[in-house]
Amino acid sequence: MISKKLKEIHVRYHILFPFGQVFEYFDEYQSLKYYIMSTQNLTHLEAIKKIKELSEKARICMFCTELETTPINSRPMTLQETDDSGNLWFISSGTSNKNFEIKEDRRVQLFFMNNGDSQYLSVYGKASVYKDKATIEDKWSPLAKAWFDGKDDPNVTIIRVEPKETYYWDTKAGKLVSLFSFVASAITGHKTNNADGVEGNAII
Repeated sequence: MISKKLKEIHVRYHILFPFGQVFEYFDEYQSLKYYIMSTQNLTHLEAIKKIKELSEKARICMFCTELETTPINSRPMTLQETDDSGNLWFISSGTSNKNFEIKEDRRVQLFFMNNGDSQYLSVYGKASVYKDKATIEDKWSPLAKAWFDGKDDPNVTIIRVEPKETYYWDTKAGKLVSLFSFVASAITGHKTNNADGVEGNAII
């Protein structure tokens, strides 16, 4: 009976797996279920740690400006670092549209995705632009030479985003375990015990 249901799931959801290994996972996860995350809000140091972990792991985000316009202006940006206070730092051209837009409205939204581990991060914050040599020296990356004539290029600026509201989604057990949880849920009909994933606010 179970074997028949597995085959049905394989056809319906296009999931590929060795059937023998699935039964081994049943022994360990007897209440395998449809995947729903539990809520865990973080504050202060725990929030900063989570923001730093997820943002630096993803590294590239969609950087959105002019949040009141439709459609929202967005572009991919590479994160340089997330510091110990939770601020996110980027290198940007002073002649870019985003810099002009930040000058008019400092509110920005960042979306990070790490699909490999099913981790996601949304950061709403206030952006500040720095042009001083000390900040550029501190945040400069040799990879930025692809866009600038070195760190002395007059167009080099540094953007700092100070988070105001942040929300995260994190799969604690990993994507593979979540896949087996989904498969077995469809077979058994058991609901989630929320053990695999967590989401919540990260308030600094």
